Amino acid sequence: MVNYPLDYARYCSEITAETNRIAELVEGADLSVRVPTCPAWDIAGLAVHIGQTHRWAAATVRTRATGFVPHATVPDMTPAGRDAGSVAAWLRDSAARLAEDLGQAGADTKVWTGMPVENASFWARRMTHEAVVHHADAAIALGTDYSVAPEIAADAIDEWLFVLASPWGANAAPRLAELRGPGTIALRATDSAPEIGADWLIELGRDGFTWRRGVDESATTTLRGPLTDVLQVFYRRQPADSGRVEVLGDAKLLDEWLERASFG
Repeated sequence: MVNYPLDYARYCSEITAETNRIAELVEGADLSVRVPTCPAWDIAGLAVHIGQTHRWAAATVRTRATGFVPHATVPDMTPAGRDAGSVAAWLRDSAARLAEDLGQAGADTKVWTGMPVENASFWARRMTHEAVVHHADAAIALGTDYSVAPEIAADAIDEWLFVLASPWGANAAPRLAELRGPGTIALRATDSAPEIGADWLIELGRDGFTWRRGVDESATTTLRGPLTDVLQVFYRRQPADSGRVEVLGDAKLLDEWLERASFG
């Protein structure tokens, strides 16, 4: 059982809101600008990836899929035009279709996810944070400010830890299994409201890692700073030595976690 901290409708609305923010950046951009946090892509490639992921997830939900949906079976997977305006419009439409299909399905509708939990709520949450993190990619590439609501940022960290701790995450990031304890990594936001509780503890043991919300002043390593910056460091969108966050204790342990907790 997964505790979804945000209302299902909120996730659906955040998918379109975050994607529209990305589309605004795309609309005024040179599509050939490289994305340093995703070196294989330029802005056009990033936008197409986001839109294709949303359209694929929408098809999965819409068809009540019981298994993986081949991308080749999903319609309209590329923008009609190659100019920034066409790509941005297609991207907005991708998010709108996904939000509509999620809304029609409802939170508890059973649908394939490849994860321990199989319902539409998983896709609403996952696609929200897909947009949240790729918004950071676009902002970094184009040199613009990046912000995200604190409750969304906190949930993005929760969701990433949930994914990494799942069997799917273990297969996608197998090197994380090399990192054994004893040892603990604390994440602490210095600017969040108490009701958000933006503090986490990752405990490394002989059989892998577990995590929970909460504070531990004796952690082996502590990453602390503004929540949005902690989020970006944890997702490897910002270096830990950027000066925007502090790393207290064993900095090497955090580096080893970040280096292994990535897909591909």
